[in-house]
Amino acid sequence: MKKIIITFLFASLTLTAFSQGKERKERIKALKVAHITEKLDLTEKEAQQFWPIYNAYDEKMGTLKHEKIRKIRQEIKRGYDTLTDEKAQELLNRLTEAENSIHNERATLASKLKAIISPKKILLLKIAEEEFNRKLFEQIRRRHQGGKKRD
Repeated sequence: MKKIIITFLFASLTLTAFSQGKERKERIKALKVAHITEKLDLTEKEAQQFWPIYNAYDEKMGTLKHEKIRKIRQEIKRGYDTLTDEKAQELLNRLTEAENSIHNERATLASKLKAIISPKKILLLKIAEEEFNRKLFEQIRRRHQGGKKRD
């Protein structure tokens, strides 16, 4: 029953989650929390310790992915044809540093969570995140395809 409710919640909220701005991000975050909560089946004690750590991690990852890496990629795309080798090396170094930061954040999260949840649940968290991202991408793709006129 719990799975049916979560699935219905996910489907209905996802359909409305694509409105503009902050509201959209909050809805997506709520869907992600619901998905992870269902998959991990945390006890009350585990949840009280887990969520502050995970939320801090998620915030940091958002900053790294959406601010640092996105800015670097945009800079590469904007000026690729006129990049000097020196500038290309600098961008490559910045990109590598940002990607290493993402890896380090993931490793730090796993290390912190070992004191709270089992290694099996940590692996399940990774699976749940991947599933959520895949479902979200599929919803976006379906909405995009549904908005196009077909000949």
